[in-house]
Amino acid sequence: MDNFNDKIRKQYNELTKRQKIAAKYISDFPREVALQTAKNVGIASNTSETTVIRLCYELGYSGYSELQKEIQISLLEHTSQDPIEELISTSKSLKDTNLIQYTIEQDNAYVRATLERIDYNQYKKAVNLLINSQRRIVIGFRSSYGPANWLTFSLNVVIGNTYLHRGEIDAASFYLSEMDESSTVIAISFRRYTQETFSFVKAAKKKGAKVIAITDDEFSPIGQFSDILFKIVAPNPISLKGITPTFSLLNLLVTSVAASQEEKVQKRIEDYDQTSEEFFPFTKNE
Repeated sequence: MDNFNDKIRKQYNELTKRQKIAAKYISDFPREVALQTAKNVGIASNTSETTVIRLCYELGYSGYSELQKEIQISLLEHTSQDPIEELISTSKSLKDTNLIQYTIEQDNAYVRATLERIDYNQYKKAVNLLINSQRRIVIGFRSSYGPANWLTFSLNVVIGNTYLHRGEIDAASFYLSEMDESSTVIAISFRRYTQETFSFVKAAKKKGAKVIAITDDEFSPIGQFSDILFKIVAPNPISLKGITPTFSLLNLLVTSVAASQEEKVQKRIEDYDQTSEEFFPFTKNE
């Protein structure tokens, strides 16, 4: 079942302008919403109590109380202090900080913030999609190309039938013509979002493919067309600050696929190593 963030993301385009403002407030400040009345949420979001209540109905809730209860339960499952706030409150200024230790603490905070935010049911659904899909297409341009390339390589090692869409080098129409309900697209896109990634994801949805989005905002262009969304939590620019949590998330997905298909994966790795030795020998120390 979708949680409140998923419901907002999937229906965001159908909301009125004022409902979108209220929805963004609820998504960004769930801790405040857990304690506030609908009237106070309306005031805080510069909308109104009526807008907030109508938004709840639009999202499929019986009223504000049901939405608030779901948010409260969700927060109880993540009761630890926000790791980024903890880092900011305990860190000294950069010039007085050991850069090695500072970087370790910073990366750890962003990784924790990203992984602790994952909804377990969505995570399991994503792993099952990756395992059971007949074909997996990974797309990511500019700063997202490095993670997309690594994910494609790693999934091919453990499960196979994974393709990296490389933009102008590949014809998008070829991948789309082969796409159907048995296909899964893994789209990686960070601000500033590329139009080509968005267009490909939108076309893939029309072909019936499932979409796993990895992005920095639930309301990013690809987020609104995704079936499953993983949010990277880090300050801008994500291409610099968010690279560690991005690879940690990708590693989690690949490791989970490998663990679920342990015997098959082990056989694939053995075949891969043997093929590499026979056809693409690596240099050896004499």
